Amino acid sequence: MSLTFHPKPGMVLICDYSTGFKPPEMVKRRPVVVISPRPRRKTQLCIVVPLSSTPPVPVEGCHHRLDPLSLPGPLSATPTWAKCDMLATVSLDRLDRVKLGRDVKGKRLYSTQMVSDDDFKAIQQSVLHALGFQHLGISAVDKDITVN
Repeated sequence: MSLTFHPKPGMVLICDYSTGFKPPEMVKRRPVVVISPRPRRKTQLCIVVPLSSTPPVPVEGCHHRLDPLSLPGPLSATPTWAKCDMLATVSLDRLDRVKLGRDVKGKRLYSTQMVSDDDFKAIQQSVLHALGFQHLGISAVDKDITVN
């Protein structure tokens, strides 16, 4: 199911990369962190960084290991890496919230958890590194984009 709202920067979601992408691109469902700000005009797109439990080899400046407390539900159980060299602009139709299970009445429970401010800033810095802009530093990134 696709999102019916525009996600906030720092929100952890699930992205379905199974259509329209080819290896070595992401090609399956995986968690992502939204990094784009809320658009000023109506758009059905956002920029995301994929998350992976597979450690990068070698670990580089474009990778960031997240604090497990930044991740919702089952995602917090394993070490997770933001692979900021694989960011993508995706349709909201590819995105869904992280499923947490069901309540006592059988209703599906979802997470709308955000990564911590520290993790979000580290992801922004890693994206700059992936794009070859690491010399700009985080102070050059739009400071209006904060995780609430």
